[in-house]
Amino acid sequence: MKADTITKDYVKDADVFADIFNYYIYGGRQVILPELLTERDSTKIALPYGADGAAVPVQKFRDVQKLYAAMTDGKMEYVLYGTENQAEIHYAMAVKNNLYDALEYAGQVEEAAKSHRKEMKRKKEQAETSADEDRKAPNTGEFLSGFWAEDRLIPSITVTIFFSSEEWDGPLSLFDMMDVSDPDVLACMDNYQVRLIAPAHMSDEEIMKFQSSLREVMLFIKYSKDKENLIKVLAANEARFREVERRAADVIEAITNSGIKYDESEEVVNVCQAIQEMRKESERDGELKKAREAAGKLYEMGLDTDKIAQAVDYAAETVRGWLGLSDDAQ
Repeated sequence: MKADTITKDYVKDADVFADIFNYYIYGGRQVILPELLTERDSTKIALPYGADGAAVPVQKFRDVQKLYAAMTDGKMEYVLYGTENQAEIHYAMAVKNNLYDALEYAGQVEEAAKSHRKEMKRKKEQAETSADEDRKAPNTGEFLSGFWAEDRLIPSITVTIFFSSEEWDGPLSLFDMMDVSDPDVLACMDNYQVRLIAPAHMSDEEIMKFQSSLREVMLFIKYSKDKENLIKVLAANEARFREVERRAADVIEAITNSGIKYDESEEVVNVCQAIQEMRKESERDGELKKAREAAGKLYEMGLDTDKIAQAVDYAAETVRGWLGLSDDAQ
């Protein structure tokens, strides 16, 4: 399974998804409750102009999007949260996420317009009487836009998660993608910031603010190319790394290619044990390689296979197999 599919399925988990935004917005405080998140269709349609002015339908897919609905100060408030999961640096991330948010707002305006048109049609068909005549009629601007003065948009916030041990060297805003220095020009433009979570840019203390298995995922990825510090991190957080949920272990393996082996039927994975077994296997492979190389050199020096077997401490038939000799070769 591809890394992008694995990370997308992982981030869809409500606990992980809530953890991302609790970290980014609230510094790790548990404000967003997973049970109040509702998954949304992340597909949006854009119609940019193509060659020769032709309208070309383009289907855009945000990786994961959820609607959060919570009671605040006695009224229901809504926020749309979306994630983009990257295993590689995307050098136009500011444009990509800006487009997603803009499409979201455009879709909300269109939905508002549809609801108003539907209501006006219903009233006209039913020829509603004086009881409904006190209801507001749209002014010209509202009628043309379909969005009435009292209508409100639901905020859309997109966070990019960089599942890599590399440092993100791509632009982090629209302005970073431009070569404009005139302050008067910049003052007339709206910037768009990439909201980024990247383990290489985070201290261990910041990563520890995650409450879900995303903590172990980010720590492992951060130190995946620094084996000495990775061992220290595993030891310092042994209790949690001994019980990593399988989907998190899938992400770790897909991103780091560490060779972690475990039964896919397991619900939790002891990453510490898996790493230890992997290290032992690597050591055995190293010893075997050295023994085979030594056997080859001794054979070239004219030693018979029995003596070679004694020297490298392996069975004679094994040595003969390494050397490509028949069982009766001595």
